[in-house]
Amino acid sequence: MNSDREEMSCQEFQAQLPELVGSGEDMSKHPHLQSCENCKALLADLQTIADAAKQLLPVEQPKEDLWDRIDAAIRLEEGALGQEE
Repeated sequence: MNSDREEMSCQEFQAQLPELVGSGEDMSKHPHLQSCENCKALLADLQTIADAAKQLLPVEQPKEDLWDRIDAAIRLEEGALGQEE
């Protein structure tokens, strides 16, 4: 893979796309997008899809005792495993 982002092929860019998008980096300034209309259009389509997907389900905050319940379930399971031995 090319280490120089300006000489990155479309295949290399698209392979890194999930990581780049997940990083929160401002993708509009990525050097490959400055010279590649196909990847720029692909990114725009993916962003449109991601924005629409976020609207499909409401964001719900977990209940305050979630981690306590998870911890209790783990301890219960550990105790059950210890008794089986």
